[in-house]
Amino acid sequence: MTEEATPDEAVDGHCQCKVGRGIDAYELSGVNDELERRWCGEGRERDSLRELAIFFNQRLLDAALEDAGTTRIDGEVANIYRVLTDDDVSTGVRTQTRQQLVADGVSIETVETQFVSHQTIHTHLTNCLEISRDESRKNPAERRQTDRDRIRALQRRTEVVTTDALDRLRGSDALELSEYDVLVDVTVLCADCGSQYDVGELLDAGGCGCTTDTSTG
Repeated sequence: MTEEATPDEAVDGHCQCKVGRGIDAYELSGVNDELERRWCGEGRERDSLRELAIFFNQRLLDAALEDAGTTRIDGEVANIYRVLTDDDVSTGVRTQTRQQLVADGVSIETVETQFVSHQTIHTHLTNCLEISRDESRKNPAERRQTDRDRIRALQRRTEVVTTDALDRLRGSDALELSEYDVLVDVTVLCADCGSQYDVGELLDAGGCGCTTDTSTG
């Protein structure tokens, strides 16, 4: 079944999207405030939506374990969640963990259907809670990293498209080419001093050094 992406109308002042229903089901008081604090970076480094989804899902799991009367030690909830959701975990280990949870009285199938994706977290934050994560609130290093990730994604996309085109041309005898590698580099040339930078190096440095030499002229 496709996970809901649009929140339902609020009932009695409570959000009725999937996140809101999970909060109500387990009486997770304060979770909305914590989601906002983590997303906006109030007093800490800001969490990504995927990190927020993991945080929320682990809170659901922790509450389900508490309702079942199980005893948890530090780090156990995070490890159980990893076993249930990580693709690198073997089927045998996951099955054994789920069987143990059921034996402990945890309705694990119900809990798993209540887990949310990062898209649902975003909908909850922006539509239900009406929280705006203003890009300007990021510090300069965060803004550079955001754009660096965007540039890297475009570079990878260019590599894939180029490789696909070359392979198709080679396969149809339209291009003579032996084994090859596709390299996509972005070079930035400073018009003032003539210095050249790989775009990643420029972002890491925070700018061209010549700007500090001329800023006091």
